[in-house]
Amino acid sequence: MTRGPTRLEIAVSYATGRAGIPAAVSFRRWVSAALEGRIREADLAIRLVGDDEGLALNRHYRGKDRPTNVLSFPAELDDIHLPEGVTLPLLGDIVLCAPVVAREAREQGKALNAHYAHLTVHGVLHLLGWDHQDEREALAMEQLEREILAALGIDDPY
Repeated sequence: MTRGPTRLEIAVSYATGRAGIPAAVSFRRWVSAALEGRIREADLAIRLVGDDEGLALNRHYRGKDRPTNVLSFPAELDDIHLPEGVTLPLLGDIVLCAPVVAREAREQGKALNAHYAHLTVHGVLHLLGWDHQDEREALAMEQLEREILAALGIDDPY
């Protein structure tokens, strides 16, 4: 059983219909698995969106004219001045485009929950600084995703 961080605050918001979308407790389990052994405290938000918002965000932040499955927005806290002794373990935000996730799961013959789990883990790893800009980074990140998902009883997504 995955134990994860000692304190984990996750806000899950649904900006699209909830049919077929996992419950917040599932997202919490997947985030916890991705953070286990990596971070002790974390606050993050997960937003489930439709195609229109997914397209707008992907266009604005990545210059891509289509919605994408997952976007990660690491917290940029350099300009925030907190009172002495106050810590803020804010990781950032993850946006999942529900129609894209559902379409990909169908096309790839994957269980929908397994695909959501994979993309949630992928998004969390981005919040922690992992990337896949070159082949070496991509292979290392994919292997870590496989290990985290296997611990959750989820088959290799690749």
